[in-house]
Amino acid sequence: MKKLTLAIAATVMMTSPVFAGDAAAGKAKAGMCAACHGAAGISAIPMYPNLAGQKEAYLAKQLKDFKSGARKDPVMAPMAMALNDEDVANIAAYYASLK
Repeated sequence: MKKLTLAIAATVMMTSPVFAGDAAAGKAKAGMCAACHGAAGISAIPMYPNLAGQKEAYLAKQLKDFKSGARKDPVMAPMAMALNDEDVANIAAYYASLK
């Protein structure tokens, strides 16, 4: 019973909006993303992915992976290096909020 309670508590905490970034702050920081990914997160260039509507956790993980070098891309690596953890969370929240 104790394990079940801990599992439920962990699930509730992980889905809590407390962990979500600030979409308004992310919009302000996402200006550098617009050149490739479009102003509204829809890229006009076929080789760049659309970011609008992607899952927040997925976007944050990808940015962190570019920053750490776990995911390699000569364009995205320097972009991600300029972001701190709060910026990553906020940008992810912004693009996830777009439909």
